[in-house]
Amino acid sequence: MHHMAMRNIGFISGIALVALGACQPETKPEVAAPVAHALYDAKAFFDTTAVSVASPTPFAFSPDGTKLLVSTDKSGVFNAAALPVAGGDLAPLTTSTTNAVFSISYFPTDDRVLVSSDGGGDELTHIYVQNTDGTQKDLTPGTKHASEFIGWAGDGKTFWIATNERDPQMFDLYSYDATTFARKLVFQNSGFFPSAVSPDGKWLALSKQNTSADSDVYLADLTKPATQKPVLITPGDAVVAYGVYEFTPDSKSLIYATDEHGEFTQAWTYELASGAKAELLKADWDVLFVTYSPSGKYRVDAINADASTKITIHDQAANKPVAITGAPDGDIGSVRFNKDESKIAFTVASDTSPADVFVADLATGAATRLTKNLNPAIDEKMLVETEVVRYKSFDGLDIPAILFKPKGASADKPVPAVVDVHGGPGGQNRKGYTAMYQHLANHGYAVLRVNNRGSSGYGKTFFHMDDKKHGEVDLDDVVYGKKYLQSLDWVQKDKIAIMGGSYGGYMVAAALAFRPEEFTAGIDIFGVTNWTRTLQEIPAWWGAQKQALYDEMGDPATDAERHKRISPLFHAANITKPLLVIQGKNDPRVLQVESDELVAAVKKNNVPVEYVIFPDEGHGFLRKENRITASNAYVTFLDQYLKGVTPPAGAYASPAAAPTPAAPAAPAQ
Repeated sequence: MHHMAMRNIGFISGIALVALGACQPETKPEVAAPVAHALYDAKAFFDTTAVSVASPTPFAFSPDGTKLLVSTDKSGVFNAAALPVAGGDLAPLTTSTTNAVFSISYFPTDDRVLVSSDGGGDELTHIYVQNTDGTQKDLTPGTKHASEFIGWAGDGKTFWIATNERDPQMFDLYSYDATTFARKLVFQNSGFFPSAVSPDGKWLALSKQNTSADSDVYLADLTKPATQKPVLITPGDAVVAYGVYEFTPDSKSLIYATDEHGEFTQAWTYELASGAKAELLKADWDVLFVTYSPSGKYRVDAINADASTKITIHDQAANKPVAITGAPDGDIGSVRFNKDESKIAFTVASDTSPADVFVADLATGAATRLTKNLNPAIDEKMLVETEVVRYKSFDGLDIPAILFKPKGASADKPVPAVVDVHGGPGGQNRKGYTAMYQHLANHGYAVLRVNNRGSSGYGKTFFHMDDKKHGEVDLDDVVYGKKYLQSLDWVQKDKIAIMGGSYGGYMVAAALAFRPEEFTAGIDIFGVTNWTRTLQEIPAWWGAQKQALYDEMGDPATDAERHKRISPLFHAANITKPLLVIQGKNDPRVLQVESDELVAAVKKNNVPVEYVIFPDEGHGFLRKENRITASNAYVTFLDQYLKGVTPPAGAYASPAAAPTPAAPAAPAQ
């Protein structure tokens, strides 16, 4: 994964964990019979299992090739599990009941695995060895730092982890002996972000964010002292965003990202010996990633094509794509090769089913399904296929959006609607299965997921059109999304709410404060309310990303007046429409005080305000029970203020506070 669009890190990691999905082709009867609409509660949607495949190395497969390492929330909390390649049930490898645990990789020669976990969403991630007997070893002990797994050496004898334990603002790189776990500082950081290490262990690729539009790639020679100064490989005076994809398996070239040659990000190669650069891949959309099989026999490319991921698997020697048969239609993702490159694992995505895992034989291309993760209690025909639409904003600019049209909505039976705003700034609303939006559509709400100017995925010009204009032109785009909904004869024109998480939550509060007559109600999910404070409280480990965000949003030292002007907290007296606020107590990006103060201020207006706090979540909700609680609250709130339905007692109650460990706790066994 490259580190180009730093705005996307901004403030959102997710309202709820969003999984790609898949569905089997349906056999249609000769005469379609009318089907009664089935109504499902949030639990039904979230009883759907989320499964993601471990890191894109040969070590996603067990050494003997019989198991696939995955992360799953089947128990209600994300844990590591082994999925039999021949078919069968998931076998839990960790059994945490508190903190989410995510799979990283198998060890090269045995069934031990690497996993990661933080403390209830605080983002102070630790990396653990999970032994086959259930015991664990914390490879990154401490209480106040974060860690990130960078990769394995090609020979499997070494792996690399970056931590900010020496300096909270810098991630240094450490090598670990895969047998003894002895570690060595191999690169002491001075303002870069470690992105990838070459398979031979010699080269470290680093990215550096200069501004929101300008970034560079550097190389460090890991055979030299850890305090060396990295070498810039993307020189030039032009404003260009560069990033890192990965090294080639032979360690001869670095694949890097650049938007130098047009609106969209392309993949280029940098030959390490000569410094020669050459175009590898370009498209009419951004190249999301480029990765390889262990020997380089196959190359995998991903394109962000109008809010969907399009993946191609290339047979390099034959110079043609690999044909896969037996998988349903949808987006292919998470392609992982086994050690001898005879098999691949992958997921298939659709709007109406969560990610399912398949394994294919590369000799024949025949795929076998390993999971069916949609809750069997849900009839897939009751779910909504989304549509990519475009509408004109105030200045004639085309704004892309994802539209959910509920079953049964018509001019004779118009439905209420919700405008949804993504996080970032600079994120992107995308197609694919999302339980919370299917839940809304199932309960009769149209949903328009807006990609306002400033969103990624539509070219660098579009990406930067809201720079230092936040809460203004992007808010206008959102309001015009509401006007677009009003143009549809199957939407109730006077029953349209707004919702969003993180930066999207900010847009909700901004809409209610600065456009108080536009929306019927608002749902603010961990949204920024006071930009001056939020920009000052950015976590230390963001490093150079902080400066890039300042470049886009403005520095609180010099732009405090504008920040106050666009901050809903200081204009909360204007808010007259009902408001629901959802917040994670451990959120390090948007602090709880942001929500506390907004709720208090709006209550002074004698405006209905509901407030739900999750004591064991951070910036995004990982526990299944909390996602259910949140999704039920959204529907209850909308039913109350858009449909006039009286909510049941305790509908907006916050879960009871759980004991908070003094330090990031190891995943429970």
